[in-house]
Amino acid sequence: MSPVPQSLAQALWKIYHRPERPQPWAAGGNLPWDAPDFSERMLREHLDQSHGAASRPDAERMSQLEWLWPALGLFAGARLFDVTCGPGLYAVELARRGCHVLGVDFAPASIGYARDLAKAAGVAGRCDFRQADVRAVDYDGHNFDAAILLYGQLAVFEKGEAQSLLTNIARALKPGGRLGVELLNQERVDKTDGTWWFTDETGLWGDAPFLHLGERFWLAEQALSVERYQILHLETGRLTEIQLCDQTYAVAEMTAMMRRAGFSAVTAWPGWAGVPLYDAAEWVVYIAER
Repeated sequence: MSPVPQSLAQALWKIYHRPERPQPWAAGGNLPWDAPDFSERMLREHLDQSHGAASRPDAERMSQLEWLWPALGLFAGARLFDVTCGPGLYAVELARRGCHVLGVDFAPASIGYARDLAKAAGVAGRCDFRQADVRAVDYDGHNFDAAILLYGQLAVFEKGEAQSLLTNIARALKPGGRLGVELLNQERVDKTDGTWWFTDETGLWGDAPFLHLGERFWLAEQALSVERYQILHLETGRLTEIQLCDQTYAVAEMTAMMRRAGFSAVTAWPGWAGVPLYDAAEWVVYIAER
């Protein structure tokens, strides 16, 4: 029997000695969105129609857009800000309908795809896609009619960052402009701890054999979950450690945050207001008007 490579042994020993419970927001508490290789693999997940883990399937996304169009007061010629736009699947469709869209996202592969998608759809002139951290972009000098922040992306920021982001978005909207935010329903979120593991040779975590060890922790005092991933790359023994935090909000708390951000009216729609999504009951969609 071949001896265990030293790097593999060190990785296993590090996993063995991991802290019993992680500290929330350690090392950023988020995925490495801007890493080129990771962003390429994440793009594959966004475009995979067999699941909705990264982006919703086409039919569900179109149902959302049909609801959002009147809810956000959109019209041909409207200026829209897609915050965390991913590969532009919502933005380009809205541009098809006549909107002028600014989309910002951290992932280089997604931004590259969004630009290509806009060109292929013949709406590149109505789309401006930028790779940037949405917490650091310049929100001044804009006059958007509407903005969207979908699929729970506000939850990956600490509360203080989320409040600042909402305030910045409100500042970028014209008076009467509306923001649509989609967040998990705190009352329905899984509040148990758990562990899981699997092996694969291709996927989000790499394109060579790997072992994925996952742990989930619910922190009741902060009302957030922390997922800790240990990915052991079996050919090299390299260990990748990732921690993902997901902050939840009660409807009253999020409504108050939006009002503090400068929105004069906030409406919460549990269950996505009846839009036919496979997991609609797990979500709340907010429409906030400046």
